[in-house]
Amino acid sequence: MATSPVLQIDGLSFRYPDRAVFTDWSGSIPSGVTLIRGGEGSGKTTLLRLMAGDLVPDQGLLQINDIRLDDQPVSYQRQAFRVDVQSEAFDQLTPTAYFASLHERYPAFDEVLLAELIEGLSLMPHLDKNLYMLSTGSKRKVWLAAAFAAGATVTLLDDPFAALDKGSIRFVMRFLDKMANHSTRAWIISHYETPCTAPLAAVIDLGGE
Repeated sequence: MATSPVLQIDGLSFRYPDRAVFTDWSGSIPSGVTLIRGGEGSGKTTLLRLMAGDLVPDQGLLQINDIRLDDQPVSYQRQAFRVDVQSEAFDQLTPTAYFASLHERYPAFDEVLLAELIEGLSLMPHLDKNLYMLSTGSKRKVWLAAAFAAGATVTLLDDPFAALDKGSIRFVMRFLDKMANHSTRAWIISHYETPCTAPLAAVIDLGGE
């Protein structure tokens, strides 16, 4: 029996001042794990930002379940989790403070799961350090722990294995394997190739080298 997509995109158009990235593009994201694949400059990160509501499309409809971005932007954004891995906006916070700040936006934030993620990603020694003091890999672990614990309907992960140690990569892969059969949530990964062992519900190929 077919189920409704978690995230529906219809007629999406978006351009930067110097180039068009998407023109009348449509796609459906089911529950489970979806891969956005493409070469450098193909628009993977831009598509994630549009899906999260961080960028406003020039045209098109984006809808998570029955919540449309154009009608209810705040409610829509509460249904999606994405963090800019290059952001310095939270650098003065500790991971503990950053995790606490997410509760208001994500009411389903799971503290029990967060504790498991902190252990699995070896974050315990870093919880009381300001984020600017952490290595790139450790900061990415903080973002991943937040993404996994947030409980958002749509979780958007841009190259989630970059800068991780082998143990953390295996941990993230096992987590995504578990999420592959989730019936109501979507996990969207952008990467230039298939990066993990999780069964994929869908693949979006943006082309490029």
